[in-house]
Amino acid sequence: MPPLSMLIKPASGCCNLRCRYCFYKENTHGIMPLEMLKVLVKKALSFADSSCTFMFQGGEPTLAGLPFFEKLIEYQSKYNTKSVTITNSIQTNGIMIDKNWADFFARKDFLIGLSLDGTKEIHNQNRIFADESGTFSCVLKTAELFNRTGVQYNILCVVTKNVARCARQVYNFFKSKGFRYLQFIPCLDPLEEERGSNAYSLTSQDYLHFLKTTFDLWYEDIKRKDAVSIRYFDNFLAMAMGQPPEACGMSGICGCQFVTEADGSVYPCDFYVGSEWKIGHILEDSFEDMRFSEVCEQFIEESRHLHPGCKACKWLPLCRGGCKRDRTASGKNYYCDSYKAFLEYSLPRLQGLNSNSFI
Repeated sequence: MPPLSMLIKPASGCCNLRCRYCFYKENTHGIMPLEMLKVLVKKALSFADSSCTFMFQGGEPTLAGLPFFEKLIEYQSKYNTKSVTITNSIQTNGIMIDKNWADFFARKDFLIGLSLDGTKEIHNQNRIFADESGTFSCVLKTAELFNRTGVQYNILCVVTKNVARCARQVYNFFKSKGFRYLQFIPCLDPLEEERGSNAYSLTSQDYLHFLKTTFDLWYEDIKRKDAVSIRYFDNFLAMAMGQPPEACGMSGICGCQFVTEADGSVYPCDFYVGSEWKIGHILEDSFEDMRFSEVCEQFIEESRHLHPGCKACKWLPLCRGGCKRDRTASGKNYYCDSYKAFLEYSLPRLQGLNSNSFI
């Protein structure tokens, strides 16, 4: 069997925030029972070879409680009979984190993705409590706690319209706080809504401005031997060395993330958690049966369908059509024009950072 990577939503879409751009608000299935977690871990470690990655997301996964994750470690220790390498990671808004959480994450080598959208003013526009007060101060305190306790963490920044327009300010703020590992995630409109219809919506031109501005800053820091890791750009460098991209949305063809909801239902992708894409149930089906189910095969096959113009495009080896979630009905990516312009803009300098050619 292959290595296994799965995404688990222990608290489903439940959250203690009311972020304006969140599309999980109505998608809640309570908290995953410990008995279900035990079955999940046992099946995953039985299926996986060499490595097994457990990624926890939400909603807000810490709402499942620290004892839930302590049990996770207990089950992993008990059922890892093949001695596979286990990696645990969690994406969190940071609100629930106290020293007990931080000590646990540091002791058990969790990698944390901490959501922070930039400066106080920018972050608090969208990442808010139910009473619409901002969460910036709470998140910054969590980052400081992580620094003191030795927790490994990345900053996860959702690129909204305003973040894109303030790209220089956001990048410089992150650097000023010593954040060296950054992931910038393009903001998504809900599936049922027209792209660009919200105040926070990210247009193709907004994204292009963000990519160019951030790339310039990132590149100059590399030249000054003061490099910051930005996942999107790091993947391009990996591709330059003949390696496949590790970021799912840059692969071109979808894989199966085995997204497991709190009620045990399993889906191939976190962007497609709906009844039409259900591939099984963790208590009833094996990972092998779910991976090779008709629904999962259909999901992956659909990701192979590109716009006719993509096949003749010189940027296809890098772009690969982008994430399926960003493709229109024709197969053309919503950010197609920005990808083309950005790659034209950045490629000479990217090639200069590595002797291998992209194209």
